[in-house]
Amino acid sequence: MSVSNKLIRGVILDLDGTLVNTDGIVGNVLKLLLGKYEKEWDGREAQKIIGTTPFEAAAAIVQDYGLPCSTLEFLSQISPLFSDQWCNIKELPGANRLIKHLKCHGVPMALASNSPRESIEAKISYHDGWKNSFSVIIGGDEVRTAKPSPEIFLEAARRLSVEPSSCLVIEDSLPGVTAGKTAEMEVVAVPSVPKQSHLYTAADEVINSLLDLQLEKWGLPPFEDWVEGTLPLDPWYIGGPVVKGFGRGSKVLGIPTANLSTKGYSDLLSEHPSGVYFGWAGLSGRGVFKMVMSIGWNPYFNNKEKTIEPWLLHDFKEDFYGEELRLVIVGYIRPEVNFPSLESLIAKIHEDRRVAERALDLPLYSSFKNDSYLSI
Repeated sequence: MSVSNKLIRGVILDLDGTLVNTDGIVGNVLKLLLGKYEKEWDGREAQKIIGTTPFEAAAAIVQDYGLPCSTLEFLSQISPLFSDQWCNIKELPGANRLIKHLKCHGVPMALASNSPRESIEAKISYHDGWKNSFSVIIGGDEVRTAKPSPEIFLEAARRLSVEPSSCLVIEDSLPGVTAGKTAEMEVVAVPSVPKQSHLYTAADEVINSLLDLQLEKWGLPPFEDWVEGTLPLDPWYIGGPVVKGFGRGSKVLGIPTANLSTKGYSDLLSEHPSGVYFGWAGLSGRGVFKMVMSIGWNPYFNNKEKTIEPWLLHDFKEDFYGEELRLVIVGYIRPEVNFPSLESLIAKIHEDRRVAERALDLPLYSSFKNDSYLSI
């Protein structure tokens, strides 16, 4: 199924919030600097500054927090703090996979960000192979007007020697989406702020994360790493005592989820997109079990916080609140979506269970059952 009947010949990628997870570092630096002015960063400016130039972001913060300094003074204070942190920026899930895949298939790629060129070079230097994968790299300081102006994307297309109408832009911000559409390019939006997908109506497609990108929709070579409806991931680990959840797993859904406390896991949760994952669960004194889990806000119930809700695929005779639960997450099934009815939600969860149970018997995934992290 193709979204576009245009043949895409080049891909233009944004950097911050699209390929790398800068949000946590931005928040930490702003907390530190605003604290010196006896102000508290509460994240309320996040949506306003995403996709802007450093100067525009600094101006918004100085004004909204009523800081006793000029925008340039604030920028001169914060820039070195950011530079010290670029080495800690992690790639977003699916970013490395996308870059390697496009490079392997000879698809021309450009990196076009509102950040200064020097900053872009510093950030990508910590990610092996990225710099050499891009035929073109353009910073916001290399064009007269930054996004939402289309100039940076039009210049990227010119340097790629690809017609703008044959370019696919992948962006996380509203200014970036506007710039791409004004340049008459195809645009896939991957919103970096949760629960904001409804604002991205100008994009040709809105996806939850790069894990959900279907390149064949744009006439590009498809990913070939899905296995029986699952995407293998580098394993990641999370654990803690089982806590009482919303009480709806068993009561409303008939599905007894073992909720984990998210305390101490805010960074980990921000690294991984909401969605349905699977793997193995070690429960103290009881053994290791197959597991399927959701991470996110559960749109049907509209959670206020991002939660972790694992379902251990075993018939337990009693509750195990307070017991130590450890999870090894080895694969991804699908993004988090809303459902028109409770029945359709329940049916999908049971389908997720069948997918996970079948996949975990494959040697690719079954070997993780013996991971030492699970033996408590």
